[in-house]
Amino acid sequence: MNPALRLHRDLDRLPAAARGTVAAIGNFDGVHLGHRAVLAVAAEMAARQGTALSVVTFEPHPRRFFKPAEPPFRLASVRRKLELLAQCGVRHVFALRFNAALAARTAEAFVDEILLGRLDLAAIVAGYDFAFGRARGGTPATLAARMDRAGRSAHIVAAATADDAAVYSSTAVRAALAAGDPQRAARLLGRPYAIDGHVRSGAQRGRTIGFPTANLGLGAHVPPAFGVYAVRVEGAVPGRSVAGVANLGVRPTVGGGLAPQLEAHLFDFSGDLYGRRLRVAFEAFLRPERKFADFAALKDQIAVDAAAARKILA
Repeated sequence: MNPALRLHRDLDRLPAAARGTVAAIGNFDGVHLGHRAVLAVAAEMAARQGTALSVVTFEPHPRRFFKPAEPPFRLASVRRKLELLAQCGVRHVFALRFNAALAARTAEAFVDEILLGRLDLAAIVAGYDFAFGRARGGTPATLAARMDRAGRSAHIVAAATADDAAVYSSTAVRAALAAGDPQRAARLLGRPYAIDGHVRSGAQRGRTIGFPTANLGLGAHVPPAFGVYAVRVEGAVPGRSVAGVANLGVRPTVGGGLAPQLEAHLFDFSGDLYGRRLRVAFEAFLRPERKFADFAALKDQIAVDAAAARKILA
């Protein structure tokens, strides 16, 4: 995490420098271009008022609280979200623990007791679709009226849209990934979609055919469409990414029925990556995952996939 960014989980022990800031509020899953539009407005207000830029967010994500059995849907790990917020100039992140007590709090009480009471915010910035409080009863208008009543300011940011008039949203990014369209996801995010994780040991079958892989679990990340991708991998070589090819799925040729896994083969790389934290960015979709007649046929296809990925990433 960027040392300039401070993460605050305990609102009862805030340093003086964390109070009285201008804050953007929301889940900020993925910190896509719509989120960045909200953050840009908040940054401008913070600069005018001579205070720090902060973010009020919720962890765990409210969607996980209300639907704990739902499949993974996150566009970025908490760690990655903090990195992206720091890149936008955020200095304080107030990560409110989303639990039953917070879910039951009315919108008015949330503003009065948390945003004004504990955080003493000078101003707040929210997106046009921000909903909060018990039963999502609070709207942007509620937020603005309550802040104005306390003599503070609020700014609501209109929907930001892409060149094709599509609204930037986490839902739209997930839809693009599910459709096997990482380029569209990248246009909405402002960068390629990536999965972060620690390399874990696998069956090491790739080594036997000249294509060793770094194996990562998906964790809470939303999986793109199962298949083979051209990727770029950070964390293997300091200071630069390494091109590669990756399979995302359940590996039907070698047994299947397993939890989805990301297996990345890094081009022109040798070294021990076990335990290393990598970030695998999806650049292009090559083909869907499928079952091959035998391991030899799979090996031949991997060679074809690798050549295609090299060409795309050259």
